[in-house]
Amino acid sequence: MSTIRYVLRTDKPLKNGKSPIDLIYQVSGQRKYYRTNLKLFAENWNQEKQNTIYLDKKTAKKLLPSIDYDLLPTVKDVQDMNIELSQINNSISNIEKGFEINKIPYSSHLVIDKLKLNYSNLTKKEEHSNMVFDFIDQFIEESRSTKQPSSLAIYKTLKGHLVNYSKLSRKKVTFESLDFSFFQQFQNYLIDEAKLNNTTVAKQLSTIKTILNYAQDKHNIEVPLSYKKFSIKRNDLEVIALSAEEFERLYNLDLSKNKRLAETRDVFCFACVTGLRYSDLHQLKREHIKADEIKITVKKTKQHLTIPLTSYSRSILKRYEAMMKPIPVISNQNMNYAVKDLCKLAEINEPIEIVRYRGIQRESKIYPKYKLIGVHTGRKTFCTLSLEKGMSAEQVMSISGHSDYRSFKRYVNVTEQLKKVVMVKAWGKVKPVKTSKLKAV
Repeated sequence: MSTIRYVLRTDKPLKNGKSPIDLIYQVSGQRKYYRTNLKLFAENWNQEKQNTIYLDKKTAKKLLPSIDYDLLPTVKDVQDMNIELSQINNSISNIEKGFEINKIPYSSHLVIDKLKLNYSNLTKKEEHSNMVFDFIDQFIEESRSTKQPSSLAIYKTLKGHLVNYSKLSRKKVTFESLDFSFFQQFQNYLIDEAKLNNTTVAKQLSTIKTILNYAQDKHNIEVPLSYKKFSIKRNDLEVIALSAEEFERLYNLDLSKNKRLAETRDVFCFACVTGLRYSDLHQLKREHIKADEIKITVKKTKQHLTIPLTSYSRSILKRYEAMMKPIPVISNQNMNYAVKDLCKLAEINEPIEIVRYRGIQRESKIYPKYKLIGVHTGRKTFCTLSLEKGMSAEQVMSISGHSDYRSFKRYVNVTEQLKKVVMVKAWGKVKPVKTSKLKAV
């Protein structure tokens, strides 16, 4: 009589915090281990029931607060993994029956060796069709040390769309199939079936190109070169930033009776005058602050930045000089909520039209400005106001850490005030011309 048991090897954790699942097969007192392809966090495994379990967002945040929720197994992922465990059990049962029918005595080693051979052959047969999905998983694993969890979540989302596209179209998604024609069809699927707007569609398509470039350059995988000819159309997005008057109003707002919003205002305004992202506001330490500047290695891009301090940033830092951390940063989600409350209180409520396109269909909504403001608006405000105050694009980019002028250019075009500033700087101020009435001849 044989027994099959699975165990999560928490004693052999991987770098990403997950642990592999081993099969322990025993027959006639002999035991043999088999390493499955499944890897999980301990919280996703039920040892008693011998299956994977799904964690809803609330539970996941409580049990795994440091893990990006989008990187945890979805309901479908959990179902697929449990199906795979059942398939392994069935494979072992069939192997045992095969030995018994042929009256061949079998040991744990013989059964597991046969199981490995079967899965090896199965992998070779399915490798061609499943390679893209598997490769995305591999890409995510290989990129954990160089990319932020929020960036990696984009690739997991892409995989989900590709799986759904494959099921709906009944077409296999292989590297050989990712040609110009595929991009056209997948773009139509994202618009018509997934109901994504053009901006999100462009992001998904560019992410596929990133995967293909990586597969080709780093792993020497052959891909159709025609995909490079597919042009991804990107619609210009609105740049939501505070005006100089709005910034001053917020900075000088009396919040002496509301500590929560006062601290939110200080952190947000600090972002407005330094250009720091939330991740860098959160990691900011007193060691980063020198006499008249901030020296910090950006978390997202690993760039070394030097950011000069201004009267605004100095004043904010001085308010919290008794604290261990330079500024009172709370969680990103709570910060975004608080910033909206703050800007609503400051009556930053100018109507803003947000236009998105889904295919050729134009979708327009009007929002009060405070609803569109979040932590990242501080970085955008820094760029726009710095340009308005006469700094060159190159100077602003060197402080903000933008390396691509193409993505930075939208800040240059965002305000008419900038034109006036640079004209005055180049040609000097002009006194208004007094007009006099001409006498009729």
